[in-house]
Amino acid sequence: MPLVFRTLLFGFVTLLVVVLIIDDIAEVEEETAKAAAHMDPTALTRLRIDVNHHRPSYNHTAKLSSNNWTFNKTLSNLIRKSILRFFDPERDISILKGTLKPGDIIHYVFDRHSTTNISENLYRLLPTISPMKNQHHRRCAIVGNSGILLNSSCGPEIDSHDFVIRCNLAPVEEYSRDVGRRTNLVTMNPSVVQRAFMDLVSEEWRDRFLQRLQSLSGSVLWIPAFMAKGGEERVEWALRLILLHTVDVRTAFPSLRLLHAVRGYWLTNNVHIKRPTTGLLMYTMATRFCEEIHLYGFWPFALDPQGKPVKYHYYDTLKYEYTSSSSPHTMPLEFRTLSTLHRQGALRLHTGTCDAERRPQRELQSK
Repeated sequence: MPLVFRTLLFGFVTLLVVVLIIDDIAEVEEETAKAAAHMDPTALTRLRIDVNHHRPSYNHTAKLSSNNWTFNKTLSNLIRKSILRFFDPERDISILKGTLKPGDIIHYVFDRHSTTNISENLYRLLPTISPMKNQHHRRCAIVGNSGILLNSSCGPEIDSHDFVIRCNLAPVEEYSRDVGRRTNLVTMNPSVVQRAFMDLVSEEWRDRFLQRLQSLSGSVLWIPAFMAKGGEERVEWALRLILLHTVDVRTAFPSLRLLHAVRGYWLTNNVHIKRPTTGLLMYTMATRFCEEIHLYGFWPFALDPQGKPVKYHYYDTLKYEYTSSSSPHTMPLEFRTLSTLHRQGALRLHTGTCDAERRPQRELQSK
């Protein structure tokens, strides 16, 4: 086939795909608008998603960081009550020791035909009570891992929160100026052991992993051990190190119903996610024990608001298609949902730089 003809054919196919996507977006917008029109504000049965945010707009999104944001405590309380109708984050944040015993068979959440057994090490590290029992914090920060955090100078502002949640054992020491150091709860997907610590293939990597765990100093380490087959060996490696070196962490293993309950809540609110990301999971759970929630490092786009390239993670060179059909997540949709909640005052989504000099004044005004 001649090169010119192939080029024209590719251009035609690309144009056709764009037209189909726009038509699909318009249909989603129409359905969302209809749902919003019947919204019951007291039950919060539908989120009023701004249809303009079905198209990513970097310049428009930059306005999210404006200083005129006001916390909507009433809406925040409504969301909390609505989520509690689906599950209780205080309870479902972890399986407790009294509910399982060594040798018990567990079906994976996303692969019900595959099973694993509760090991002696995992049983020993199951909490006896919820690590979040009776906890309530006025201001919480959830720190995602987007490269939008680089050169943000948000570290001090993040550390000023009463409770800080981080995702997937992301490094902090080398990036503390932008991401802070404080950690009260951190997640660790089993794949992190392979991706960030080379499957602990050498003593050097085992030492690095151990040092990262020891740096948590009493934090909650949230390990989704029963989500999908393939990570059980990596979980066991981590548990052995924690026990062998008496690492000061409070381990938690999410309940088997948590993922489906979280997805059910968002689907009921017309947010059609495939599988919630760790960030959305943490926000949904944090509504239970946090009054005011601030999100940092949530940015699922390849360019920042000024059109400059953004790394997928602030700490590595991983490449990823945010809208890939093979991905289990729907990150742009999640971001648009969080953007809507930001504009309504239910949460604050930080996507720009942090002004360290004005931070104390803003905190004083918010109290």
